[in-house]
Amino acid sequence: MIGILGFVAVFAGGRWLGWAARWVWLLAWGWLLVLLLAHAPYMPPELGAFVGGEFRGWFVLGVLAALALAYRTGLRRLQGRVAPVVAEARPGAFSAVELDRYARHILLREIGGPGQKRLKAAKVLVVGAGGLGSPALLYLAASGVGVIGVIDGDAVEGSNLQRQIIHTDARIGMPKVFSADVAMKALNPFIEVRPYHRQLEEGFAAELVAEYDLVLDGTDNFDTRYLVNRVCAAAGKPLISAAITQWEGQISLYDPTHGGPCFECVFPVRPAPGMVPTCAEAGVAAPLPGVIGAMMAMEAVKHLTGAGQGLRGRLMIHDALYAETRVIGVKRRAGCAACGGG
Repeated sequence: MIGILGFVAVFAGGRWLGWAARWVWLLAWGWLLVLLLAHAPYMPPELGAFVGGEFRGWFVLGVLAALALAYRTGLRRLQGRVAPVVAEARPGAFSAVELDRYARHILLREIGGPGQKRLKAAKVLVVGAGGLGSPALLYLAASGVGVIGVIDGDAVEGSNLQRQIIHTDARIGMPKVFSADVAMKALNPFIEVRPYHRQLEEGFAAELVAEYDLVLDGTDNFDTRYLVNRVCAAAGKPLISAAITQWEGQISLYDPTHGGPCFECVFPVRPAPGMVPTCAEAGVAAPLPGVIGAMMAMEAVKHLTGAGQGLRGRLMIHDALYAETRVIGVKRRAGCAACGGG
């Protein structure tokens, strides 16, 4: 009886204390050795009677356990030799799995099969994998955008998880772009993700933006916003830019190449330091980045497929505290330093 209770204590205690499996099994084998020694011919008979059982019984149990462990180890090695089937993003026709995945898009008259093909062929760069970038990236991946680039130099912190839903507690400390890569590929293995673990800088911004069809900017500092806008305007790339603070968010499509204003046309003067506090300074309601970030992805899907009316020349302002949304017209500004105006 004592022998059985010993095994129960080892396995139950190991699980309760969170020990690694190899240490639990090592203790179990150690206890079995103790039981075998207790029944050895040269040991006092009273010791064998105390732990219970007999030498042959414990020996057979050990042999059976060893055979089971050997079978399990061999099976794992065989499984490890089998190359996993990895879904790859393929140009052109959709696989049966992809057709099932995107069926709800294909049913929409405004998207359909041709629109879904345009999404698959598209390349979208998202600047920032934080509050706005998180939902935008997830919905771009779910929508089937073929290539998604994400650039961010930060790592996941515990305070991010209140609103940055693409990250998890288990990935605290991981660079945000790699955390986002994990989440997007888990959601849709048929896409290509290009993570850039660095801050966007003047020296390579133009070269990076040139690789993509559309740029989404969800950063929280004006230096990066103006840099992204200037590079997109020079390259003729459309830019979906959004911003949030506390309970309010705004979003627009800046596309001077096709008659709309650029970001600097609408906001020619940077706010004085401290006038527009960041989320870290002023706080932000957790669902608000999700609302505005999802709008960014929605506008991206519309722009890439040609569905509906986008936000080119229009600025949407959402007040979550009072559940009000309004859209105002915006125009190009003559003499704009970024796009030249019109």
